[in-house]
Amino acid sequence: MFTVLLDTKDLGEAESVLSANISKMRIRTACADESALFRIERAFVGSIAFDSAECGIDFSYEMAPPDNILLCRVVSGGLQERPQGRSAATYRTGEAGVIGANSGVPCEGKVQQGHYEQLLIKPSLLSSVAAERPGSDKPVRLTGSVPISREASRQLSETIGYVGRVAASRHAQENRLIASGVERYVASTLLATLPNTARSEPTRQERRDSSPVLLRRAVAYVEDNAHDDITLTDIATAVYVTPRALQYMFRKYRHCTPTEYLRRVRLQRAHLDLVAADHSAISVGDIARRWGFGHLGRFSVLYRQTYGRSPHLTLRG
Repeated sequence: MFTVLLDTKDLGEAESVLSANISKMRIRTACADESALFRIERAFVGSIAFDSAECGIDFSYEMAPPDNILLCRVVSGGLQERPQGRSAATYRTGEAGVIGANSGVPCEGKVQQGHYEQLLIKPSLLSSVAAERPGSDKPVRLTGSVPISREASRQLSETIGYVGRVAASRHAQENRLIASGVERYVASTLLATLPNTARSEPTRQERRDSSPVLLRRAVAYVEDNAHDDITLTDIATAVYVTPRALQYMFRKYRHCTPTEYLRRVRLQRAHLDLVAADHSAISVGDIARRWGFGHLGRFSVLYRQTYGRSPHLTLRG
């Protein structure tokens, strides 16, 4: 559920709250209007904070290196960000990008009057879905704040909107399977759309580690633990291979990723629950959330594509 993080017409108070909840910063404005409003509402999905912000004036900012990755979408208005020693990036209505992508580098920029949505993401989430190289303890990190293409910007924007919809659902917020799925989805999207240090192809040793026997063990682990909050790393550890070898293995023999296979298993379990359930005692949404599907519309589409009918029809028998 959302709470009001900031609701003020005082520039000093706005600076103080932003510094405490995002990163230490200074903000300035040339506007003489003392009645300009700053308002931010915040909700959490797992470790990810979702902010909806209204800015009543144009202002400039200087910000210390943030601890979190700040993924921002311009709903209306405009945003400019310039890391120290680098060129500026500008985002207009409908576009999305990252502020503070370069670890340890302060930045400055400008924000126009408007409406913004942003995610605060722990950098460690990137390493939970990818690795820099086999055996490396170095964390995966972003190396740029500008999406690699216009389509990538659109994907980032849609991701922020999706997290906002999940954040608005109390039931989804309280379900750890849903929250973990959202965290991994956001991390994977960042790595697919922004420059980063993650390695994309398996090594020769990882290809040798991708055997049918190991695949059967991985499949068994997924099917035995689909009800738990398991990750790509958990599955790889269970069969003594790297996450990249596991991904290669599933692509080679199952033509899907391990995460996609886990989703298929959970969808099948949800289907079995729908078949067996009493529709007067439980809803489709309850069963979907039980198996980690936080968005009922997406669950219904996936269910219909797989089983050829609406989950509501299945529940009603």
